[in-house]
Amino acid sequence: MTVSGPAGSGIPHLDVDPFDMKFFADPYPTHELLREAGPVVYLDRWNVYAVARYAEVHAVLNDPMTFCSSRGVGLSDFKKETPWRPPSLILEADPPAHTRTRAVLSKVLSPTVMKQVRDRFAAVAEARVDALLEKRSFDAITDLAEAYPLSIFPDALGLKPEGREHLIPYASVVFNAFGPPNQLRQEAIERSAPHQAYVAEQCQRENLAPGGFGACIHAQVDEGAITATEAPLLVRSLLSAGLDTTVNGIAAAVYCLARFPDQWQRLRQDLTLARGAFEEAVRFESPVQTFFRTTTREVELSGARIGEGEKVLMFLAAANRDPRRWDEPDSYDITRRTSGHVGFGSGIHMCVGQLVARLEGEVMLTALARRIAKIEITGEPRRRFNNTLRGLDSLPVTITPA
Repeated sequence: MTVSGPAGSGIPHLDVDPFDMKFFADPYPTHELLREAGPVVYLDRWNVYAVARYAEVHAVLNDPMTFCSSRGVGLSDFKKETPWRPPSLILEADPPAHTRTRAVLSKVLSPTVMKQVRDRFAAVAEARVDALLEKRSFDAITDLAEAYPLSIFPDALGLKPEGREHLIPYASVVFNAFGPPNQLRQEAIERSAPHQAYVAEQCQRENLAPGGFGACIHAQVDEGAITATEAPLLVRSLLSAGLDTTVNGIAAAVYCLARFPDQWQRLRQDLTLARGAFEEAVRFESPVQTFFRTTTREVELSGARIGEGEKVLMFLAAANRDPRRWDEPDSYDITRRTSGHVGFGSGIHMCVGQLVARLEGEVMLTALARRIAKIEITGEPRRRFNNTLRGLDSLPVTITPA
């Protein structure tokens, strides 16, 4: 499995494809293999360096000048090929350009703003639980993890009611596109035209309701913080960042709490653990599995020399279960101190939708725990395969009211 070769002396080469269906079905044995092989490995399948231990993933995430994002956070190198869509001003940008646009989004989605919308988000979560209690049996993905964010976030953003069915497919295209030119990526991009057209149109100033997050971003043009060309792209960043992380995060939490009834009871006894239950699910399941960076210079990382212009694949999910960093990493524990997990990334590129995801996750889990005694999985969970995201397509459950 491991041979030394031209990609730097002593760096283990692995014949592993992290974008293969078999890998997606059960990534954990390969994560362990990657972590144990060494701090830096080389994946011959795609000619990339990879890091799967917590320390190295954290180091790469927190050194944006050496490991840049502007050449793409997927396998594709924007210096050598044309991006499939105009690059993100947030995800696919470096300082100082990134600093300016990021400041705008941080202002629009500040902790103060989250406090202001909290009651509204909580009320919609309660209403969703009411609807679920009437059903008793439902699909926790479509009827809960997708339905709740779709019923609140597009409104908060100021989107028109029609066409919202494009939002989740659009996010799935974006995350598939970070992968290699495999079937998942090709098919996603081939099908993406209507979703892209919808999103491009919705991000224009005249299509956004006054007072929403989208209008607030456009208002920054009047302040001189961003240009009129940049504003729609920033709204677009919010669309994919504010939805997929939340949908997959809530799905992961419900999936975990249904499988670990002791943790569910613990949450029911102490609702202040809702935030911890959500964070631990993001660590444990890692909805965003991987991201790439590109080296801007020759660099030494944990004794491994990597040349300039090399792609480095970070296994966020493997880092989140690295026994060097976490005690009993493969157990789901809602009282765990999860701070430092890389489920939302780390450093200047930390997920821009994280405050929204955390707010929605917390109020939803609180509403569920307050009113439901038991969540049982009543059918075979089905995975949704994606080059970057790990989540479920279907999770049939039955709930018992408290």
